[in-house]
Amino acid sequence: MSQKPKKLIDNKGIRTDGRKLDELKPIKIQVDVLANADGSAYVEQGKTKVLAAVYGPHEAHPRHLAQPDRAVFRCRYHMAPFSVEERKRPAPSRREIELSKVIRQAIDPSVFLEYYPRTLIDLFMEVLQADGGTRCTSITAASLALADAGVPMRDMVAACAAGKVEEHLVLDLNDTEDKEGTADVPIAFMPNMNAVTLLQMDGMLTIEEFEQVVNLAIGGCKKIHALQKEALKAKYVTVKEEEEEG
Repeated sequence: MSQKPKKLIDNKGIRTDGRKLDELKPIKIQVDVLANADGSAYVEQGKTKVLAAVYGPHEAHPRHLAQPDRAVFRCRYHMAPFSVEERKRPAPSRREIELSKVIRQAIDPSVFLEYYPRTLIDLFMEVLQADGGTRCTSITAASLALADAGVPMRDMVAACAAGKVEEHLVLDLNDTEDKEGTADVPIAFMPNMNAVTLLQMDGMLTIEEFEQVVNLAIGGCKKIHALQKEALKAKYVTVKEEEEEG
């Protein structure tokens, strides 16, 4: 006899990792983690781990890349070969190139690029371990790294996904839920501006479900945004304490 497939959500609405339907994965955030970058951040969201680094604004090389009225914002999203169960090839995949562009477009509206004409701002994101939601975690980490670098911003961008799994609408999908669920909707959001900077959808939802999922994801973004601010404050509290001790 064939075994019945294991349910991803039990009768009490509890998921395989013990979370409720509207519960975020456990999140750990640190800023200023790399000595050789102008700004950096490390974000753990569940088992997904992302490191982000910012260099710039700096002089454009080669110079033909420069824009006369704004900084040029370059992003590279990359998954380490050891980040997934089957070793990934080190060379950039089509998906990584696409997500690099998606992340840049999500963060671009938050940065005052016009303050730094004829310069480049380089942003690197390295996925150290992947368990779903790598694009959202990368956006959260990248925005924090920019803030840590002192790049003027309208607001930090926080990102989170929501979707549909076994007829339930859930927040912050893990890898299994992402692969076996009905729909996945990643969103990036600037709470202070009340502005969505990224909205994608993979799968099928009714209009009513879509609206509920979007609101669920935005709620998640707001919680993550609060944690971003706490991480930045913690850095400056530590700096102040070190100065007072010195």
